[in-house]
Amino acid sequence: MSWFSPVRPAAQPAGVAADDLPAGPVISLRDIEKSYKLAAGQTYVLRRIGLDIQPGEFVTIMGPSGAGKSTLLALLGMLDADWAGEYHFLGHPVHRLAHKDRIAINKRYIGFVFQQYHLLDDLTVAENLDVPLSYRDYRKSERAAIVADALDRFQMVGKKDLYPRQLSGGQQQLVGVARAVIAKPQLILADEPTGNLHSSQARTTIVQVTHSEENAAYGDRIIDLKDGWMVGERATGRRRA
Repeated sequence: MSWFSPVRPAAQPAGVAADDLPAGPVISLRDIEKSYKLAAGQTYVLRRIGLDIQPGEFVTIMGPSGAGKSTLLALLGMLDADWAGEYHFLGHPVHRLAHKDRIAINKRYIGFVFQQYHLLDDLTVAENLDVPLSYRDYRKSERAAIVADALDRFQMVGKKDLYPRQLSGGQQQLVGVARAVIAKPQLILADEPTGNLHSSQARTTIVQVTHSEENAAYGDRIIDLKDGWMVGERATGRRRA
């Protein structure tokens, strides 16, 4: 099921409260590994990843092609369940949760900015923005007001009734960013994001994958990956307001 498929989760996952945030890290990874079995043996994509990400922190994952960046981002977003190790998200042990509970957490707490936008072609701009809100307990009138505010904030009021195919690539990207942040998620995961994300989210926890040193400089910390291993960690010297 696509994360943006307009289907409300059947129930809140056991023990997960919408506003119950722990004092500790938003993300805590311990000995995370992902591998594939090939004829020649086991091939590892991620090796012994250990990482804590604090509330409000902006972390960039960098590395050459094939380093494991996108795999780690998918794992953090609970789009990939085939891995070993321990993953705690907002204090909840993701590695122990059933698939349906992982999906429910994904929909309630996480926003995505995809490199290829992943807008729903048969929905208008306004309807695409409404999809993440449909997973929350908003009345229809509240959702309409939030969408209207986002359209104004991102200067897309005149595009609200257009379909993705009627937008330029830059406009589609802007809609993708607006959709990711509209429900005020606890975590935003971004694949090659833009300055629209950097400038609009001051307190949200963000993890981005990028090849751009310019984009990386917007964050607090850079994690360097190579061949699936964490090989370095560096501060950017910049903190968001």
